[in-house]
Amino acid sequence: MAAMVLRRDEDLLTGRWAGLVMLAAVLAGCGNDDTQEVVGGATMGSTWSVKYVRHAGLADPGQVRREVEGILGEVDRQLSTYRNDSDIERFNALPGDSCQAMPASVLELIGVGEKLSVESEGSYDLTVEPLMNLWGFGPQGRQEKIPASAAVAEVMQRVGHQHLRIDGERLCKDAAVEVDFNSLAAGYAVDIIAARLQAMGIDNYLAEATGELKAQGSKPDGSPWRIALEAPRDDRQVAERVIEIDGYAVSTSGDYRNYFLQDGRRYSHTFDARSGAPVLHDLASVTVIHPSALMADGLSTLLLILGPQRAADYAQTHDIAAFFVERADTGFVIRSSPAFERLVGAKN
Repeated sequence: MAAMVLRRDEDLLTGRWAGLVMLAAVLAGCGNDDTQEVVGGATMGSTWSVKYVRHAGLADPGQVRREVEGILGEVDRQLSTYRNDSDIERFNALPGDSCQAMPASVLELIGVGEKLSVESEGSYDLTVEPLMNLWGFGPQGRQEKIPASAAVAEVMQRVGHQHLRIDGERLCKDAAVEVDFNSLAAGYAVDIIAARLQAMGIDNYLAEATGELKAQGSKPDGSPWRIALEAPRDDRQVAERVIEIDGYAVSTSGDYRNYFLQDGRRYSHTFDARSGAPVLHDLASVTVIHPSALMADGLSTLLLILGPQRAADYAQTHDIAAFFVERADTGFVIRSSPAFERLVGAKN
């Protein structure tokens, strides 16, 4: 893996460092923007945007907005853990030994989650919502502090993908598990948006939701879509690495925004389902590039959970294009997988 060291930014200690994250705004091009349309709005507690090149006969921005908002509304109705009437929250409210008919999208994501759980030896799991609530990070979280070991042990009886099974068009559970799609939903939505844009004849676009994004084609002047990975700086934003993407999705997961400190230790919203606790390693963020935004989203979370060495081994074994930033005593160690360097190294 390629590696380099960045100096430490003291803002990291107070959680204000944005990390090595994707800038939602695309770096400015040098061409005429008259044919580049931009639409956006709010979704999933954050924002979405679509930039696309409009030629004669293509959809106007209002039509694109309606299509995207329709997709995001459907994703919210199916996958949101913040509304009681969503498909997944109605399932979560059921007791053990229950089944519920589910849309194909839910069953697809359950299958992806099971695959990632098996490949991570159980560290990644879609059923950690009760743990997140217990530690204060979930939709029903009430406090941010270390819970009693007995409380963790009780909740762990309701955690584990092995308690889920698909029966035809139904999702079933043999324990009162609760499913949380936060590590997959935005990426899934971006893939659906990208597919809809292409079905509308839009071949040059950058679609983004809550920071997960996918780009296809080029900007109006023919230059590629360029995404900045931001380096930690205490004085201004600096693009540590700028990558060009065409036909790929990009996702970043990090532990620097949602966490609490107790007794000098950082406890983030990133959970290892095997331990029932937030991860305590020094891997601060992971960026993944993949043809599927859904898989980029899930894999960036999985790698962040695994920690520096396990994540590096997984990325190499599975040929994942991944970019890591790790805390160290002397600064930040930045590493990239061989697949990442093959994909972007030659031209970025």
